[in-house]
Amino acid sequence: MDAFEASANVPAELQFERRPVTDQSFENALEKARSGVRLDVDDAIELLTTSSDTEGIDQSRKELVLEAADRRRAEVVGEEVTFVANLNNNVTTACNVGCLFCNFKDAAQRFEADYDGDNAGFTKTPAESREVVADAVDRGIYEVTSVSGLHPALALDEEHREILSAADDGHNYQPPSTYETDPGTYVDQLRAMNVDDVHIHSMTPEEAYHARRGTDWDYETVFRRLSDAGLDSVPGTAAEILVDEVRDAICPGKIGSDEWLEAMTAAAEVGLDTTATIMYGHVENEAHRAIHLDRIRDLQDQTGAITEFVPLSFIHQETPLKERGLVDGGASAHEDELMVAVSRLYLDNIDHIQSSWVKYGDTQGLKMLNCGADDFMGTILSEEITKRAGGDYGEFRSIQEYADMITSIGRVPVERSTDYETRRVVDPDASSVGPRLGPRADGTPLL
Repeated sequence: MDAFEASANVPAELQFERRPVTDQSFENALEKARSGVRLDVDDAIELLTTSSDTEGIDQSRKELVLEAADRRRAEVVGEEVTFVANLNNNVTTACNVGCLFCNFKDAAQRFEADYDGDNAGFTKTPAESREVVADAVDRGIYEVTSVSGLHPALALDEEHREILSAADDGHNYQPPSTYETDPGTYVDQLRAMNVDDVHIHSMTPEEAYHARRGTDWDYETVFRRLSDAGLDSVPGTAAEILVDEVRDAICPGKIGSDEWLEAMTAAAEVGLDTTATIMYGHVENEAHRAIHLDRIRDLQDQTGAITEFVPLSFIHQETPLKERGLVDGGASAHEDELMVAVSRLYLDNIDHIQSSWVKYGDTQGLKMLNCGADDFMGTILSEEITKRAGGDYGEFRSIQEYADMITSIGRVPVERSTDYETRRVVDPDASSVGPRLGPRADGTPLL
C-alpha cells in the first residue's frame, strides 16, 4: 500500500495537518525537473505521488520521473558507482529515548550492575572498540561508522561528567559505577577508535545533544572537542522526518527539527563534513517527505558540507510502531524508487545519492542506481540497527561482490573515501580484489 493510501487509514491521533495536496500539476513539475529549474515543495509532492489529484502511483508517470532522475545522475556524476570500505562499530544499545521506529535500543536499566533479568544488548568499553577497529583497519577499511544508543553514563568528556555528577536534576545521567560495563566518554571512544588515523564518521545530532546536556555549551563547542579527539565527519542520521508533527508521533523524546539543523550547521562551522538522511515509509505522507527535502537543501545552501544524501526505507517488522498497530508495512518498491529519484531531482546542491542495499536488498538496490542514485553504501562488516528492526539483507558486502554487481548493470565500480575526493576504479577481473584506500589497505580481500 502506498503512503498516500496508507495515510488515510492511520489512527485518528496520527491524522496530520500537512497533507499531500497541491495546486501544481504533475506535468508542470516534471517539465521543471527535466529542464533543471529548481523545484519547490509542491513540485516534489507531485513527483512523489505522480499526481496529488489521484490515489496510488501511476506507473507510466513514475517511469518518467525515474528517467529524468537517471539522466540528471549521469549529468552530475557520470557512470561511476562508488562505495567505501568501512566498519560499523556501534558502542552501545543502551538508550532511554523510546523512539517508536527503533528496535536497536535496549532499556538502559537492563545494563545496570544489579539487574537480574535478560539483556540481549551490548556496551563496549573504549578498549573493546579499539580492538574491533584495529582488526578492521588491518583488513583494509577506510572508515569506521559509529552510531549508538544514548547511554545515561555517556558524557562528552571528564569535564562534562563532573558537571552532570554535580547537577541537581538528572539530565538522564547515571555514573558509570551504576552499570556492569563503563562505556567511557564520547572523547574516550573516539580516541580509542582513532587507529592509524582511520576516518571516523560518528556523533549524530542526537548524540551531540546528549554530549552537551546539562551545560550551556553550544554545538560548536561540542563538535570542536570531538574533532580534537579524532572525529572526521558527522552522520546526518536522527533526522527521520524533519517535520515536527511527524517527530511528535514517532520520536517525541528526540530533538526537534530546528535543533537537528542547528547541530548540523555547527558541525559544518567546525569544519566537519556531514551526510544527510531521510527515514520514510512509516506514518508520514509525501508532503512531509517533500518538506524534509526542502530543509536539507536549505541546509546545504547554507553550509555546503553535505557529501551525500541517504534515503532510508523504514523497516517495520520488529518495531514499536508495528507492535502498536500504527503501521502495518513500510514503503512500497514504487515509493522507494520515487524517493531516490525525487531526491536526485530536488537536491540540486548535493552530488551524491546513496542506494542502501541493507534496506533495499541487492536486486532493488541495483535498481536504485538507475533511479538517480550513484553510491552503493559500504562494506559495513557489521550491521546491527537494521537487523534488529527485522531487515533481511545481510551485514557485509565484499569488494569483489561490489565490482561484480556494479559491472553487471554496465556501470563502473569505484572505491572511494568518505568525502568522495579520493577514488580508484576497481577491476572485477583482478586476481585479488580488495580495498586499497584505507591506512593499512593493500588490496587483499577484507575477509
